[in-house]
Amino acid sequence: MTKSTKKELAPDQSQELLMVLQTRFEKNKNRHENLEWTTIQTKLEINPEKLWSLNEMENTGGEPDVVSHDKKTDEFLFYDCATESPQGRRSYCYDQEALESRKKFKPENNALDVAAAMGISLLTEAEYKELQQLGNFDTKTSSWIKTPAAIRKLGGTLFCDFRYNTVFVYHNGADSYYAARGFRGVLRV
Repeated sequence: MTKSTKKELAPDQSQELLMVLQTRFEKNKNRHENLEWTTIQTKLEINPEKLWSLNEMENTGGEPDVVSHDKKTDEFLFYDCATESPQGRRSYCYDQEALESRKKFKPENNALDVAAAMGISLLTEAEYKELQQLGNFDTKTSSWIKTPAAIRKLGGTLFCDFRYNTVFVYHNGADSYYAARGFRGVLRV
């Protein structure tokens, strides 16, 4: 008998997560004005793999919440809305190439592979700035963001944080990692 690789939650786990997400949705109306939970829940129920990804976001401390609706694609966008970079996704370098390049003190994993395994993508710079319009995030931590290929080709990567009432975008070597740097993700449903 082969083991199923289908990424799906058990029915009781799905219901529990939907309750957590609905409570967060109702508590943070400023993040998604003019959106209705019932429409979002229906979409989640017919896309169990997306619910599985949201559970991964939740289990790693991301506190996912709906932040917008893309009318062109009819997709709801969930971002990690934890106040600080998700605790369960810190101390990773940027990507596999960076991980392999480290000779000593390699981190456990890398942000891009962890995100892909979760079924999410790192926030872009624009998405990160959009998130910061909804509150103050990463005031003590920082988060890797999706880095343009031209920068990554030269060995660099980008990360952001929020200090002095300003969103800062910085650069670092892709193989660097810090206890206070993680990554925030986006999931399109």
